[in-house]
Amino acid sequence: MTVTKTEISEKNLALVEFSFEAEAVEAEKSKAYRKNAGRFNVPGFRRGKAPRSIIEKMYGSGVFLEDAINSLINANYAEIVEAPGRPAVSAPKFDIVSYEDELLMKAEMYVKPVVGIGEYKGLEVEVVKTPVTDEAVDAEIEAVRNRQAREIDVTDRAAQNGDTALIDYEGFIDGVPFEGGKDTGHKLKLGSGSFIPGFEDQLIGRSAGDKLDVSVTFPEDYHAKDLAGKPAVFKVKIHSLTYEELPELDDDFAVEVSEFNTFAEYRADVAAKIGKSREDAADRDLTEKLDARLSDLLTGEVPEAMTDNEVDSMVRDTESRISMNGLDFKTYLQYFGMTVDQYKENARPAARTRVRSRLALEKIAELEQIEISQEDTDKEYADIASQYNMEADKVRESIPAEDVVDTLKLRRAMEIVKAAARVTYLDKEPEPEEGSADAQTADSADQK
Repeated sequence: MTVTKTEISEKNLALVEFSFEAEAVEAEKSKAYRKNAGRFNVPGFRRGKAPRSIIEKMYGSGVFLEDAINSLINANYAEIVEAPGRPAVSAPKFDIVSYEDELLMKAEMYVKPVVGIGEYKGLEVEVVKTPVTDEAVDAEIEAVRNRQAREIDVTDRAAQNGDTALIDYEGFIDGVPFEGGKDTGHKLKLGSGSFIPGFEDQLIGRSAGDKLDVSVTFPEDYHAKDLAGKPAVFKVKIHSLTYEELPELDDDFAVEVSEFNTFAEYRADVAAKIGKSREDAADRDLTEKLDARLSDLLTGEVPEAMTDNEVDSMVRDTESRISMNGLDFKTYLQYFGMTVDQYKENARPAARTRVRSRLALEKIAELEQIEISQEDTDKEYADIASQYNMEADKVRESIPAEDVVDTLKLRRAMEIVKAAARVTYLDKEPEPEEGSADAQTADSADQK
């Protein structure tokens, strides 16, 4: 193969023209004949025994040409896509230019753009970092406390708010049972508001073993339209009543739920973990906002094919995550009333920002002359192995060293941008300014 021409347009569309000598094409056509001769039914010849010239006369002179071309392209694919001198970011499209003394072909593909970057140091961003309050620590400890609660039978009093009633019930409208209005052995926490308004209130003051009629009216906006606004009577039997007994918040509690011996140590650890979680969230928020700023600072034409590739990558990542929970991707999307195409379209803005930000960080790494040492690479392999509980050698086999180096360069570049950024930390998201698009959107939502 001989590359005869390469050019790259302003839109980063690369054209590569290349030729194959007639002898090479003929040799591949002969291979294609030997491989496929048995597919052709030629009168007067046993299947697979008809001469090539007879088959070409019956089916056309180019009958074996497509297979020959595919074979030649496959054998020279790397040289073709590397000819423009920049990495291809889309699959090449091949066409025949001419076929006379030699086979002249062309390939068109989008290639990675040459980009520039605006001033990336001193970027001003606002980031929400909620402080750790006593109330937040109390709420987290209370959640743990509730999970440790013991269920105690109520034997010496009537039902009250907060109790859990084990009930059977059946609902009737005009004396006729309705679909979905019956259950047995249902646990209902009184005061939870999980049943029709007024239902739970009528169980207050009742005792285990009681049978009663509960009269209610379905709300006008009830999800089952055939029941909305209608009065109903539920026949209810209370089997038992229980309440939750919460443990005391003391040293014994700390020993039960943590590795600490005192409640004070446990509480301090909870506060530290909440603080770390909020620090991490703030850092993710900072990264996301800097990504968006870097995307805007990037100069140069970025092929849409790169966004297409990123969208496909996002789809694969989502498929992988939900498959771990035993869900099919399309079934998962149905929960949100969305098709795969709609999901991809919704993902495009984020995908475009990712692509542009990555190109910007690559440019920053180049400008900052970031170098990654072998020690850095070895440490990253070790960290990945530890994170996924794998052997380091297995990680090296699955992740090429150049990919690790590229990842570390991008990380170092972002660290440089973060270190130079002017970050204002807020306790909460700022209110939209009056007259802004966000404020108008909020007003519309309130009116609804």
